Amino acid sequence: MPSYALNFYSPLVEAQLRSHRKTATIRLGDKSRKYQKGMIVSVLAGARFGPRQHVFDAVIDKVEVKRLGDLSPREIEHDNPEIRRVEEMASFLGALYNREVTSEDTVTVIRFSQIK
Repeated sequence: MPSYALNFYSPLVEAQLRSHRKTATIRLGDKSRKYQKGMIVSVLAGARFGPRQHVFDAVIDKVEVKRLGDLSPREIEHDNPEIRRVEEMASFLGALYNREVTSEDTVTVIRFSQIK
């Protein structure tokens, strides 16, 4: 059983994970020390500080740190199929992290693949 987890708090995200429409997560800040290419992680969904559901185990394919403003529409789409634009991603992350997020903020793009 993997000892690292990628936690997702939104019920919408769980459906995207299960249908393989979500194959990346964009996290605020530099997470490259915590997550590295080749790591096996448990992908979990559920409320923050509440019970979590194991969705699947995954391998991390790629970890990239960059400015939010440097994200491509494709990178954004891998995180959230409903979003394409940096401004929308900034609003989405702002709501998630409960603070203002701009295109200058550092983010980490974590690409992952389900292990069957």
